[in-house]
Amino acid sequence: MAEWITVIALVVIGLSLIVAEVIFVPGTTLVGIIGFIATAFGIFLSFTYFGSEVGWWITAGSVILFGISLYFSFKGNTWDRFSLKSTINSKVNEGLTSKLKVGDEGIAMSAIRPMGKADFHDAEYEVRSMGNYIDSGTTVKIIKIDVNNIFVEPIN
Repeated sequence: MAEWITVIALVVIGLSLIVAEVIFVPGTTLVGIIGFIATAFGIFLSFTYFGSEVGWWITAGSVILFGISLYFSFKGNTWDRFSLKSTINSKVNEGLTSKLKVGDEGIAMSAIRPMGKADFHDAEYEVRSMGNYIDSGTTVKIIKIDVNNIFVEPIN
């Protein structure tokens, strides 16, 4: 009786791990490999313990059980509650530059080499120069706004 329990447990656990691999973690990962090894070992033990006729029946039953479990897993949308359904449509730092326009003046809060921070309208923004180094405390003017990149130059 222990032989039957061992064979059935190995095959069922192995097939469960393979189904989990296919549904949750597509690709060849450790879960699928362990599932395949457990199933193969269970089938091997069925040949060893019970002979070739029972071994082939267990092999056929395993293949059929695997096919049925995959079919119902996909058809019944069993795994929908585990899947991510929401999407993020926003962008990082979206609309940060909406208060700024070309020609605005501010003060460099840090050295701009060629990127740094500057203060415009009491708000701090990350800015970049056109390759020049600008010291902290220098008055700067916006010369170009490209998406979320603010280009500045020093005012002499």
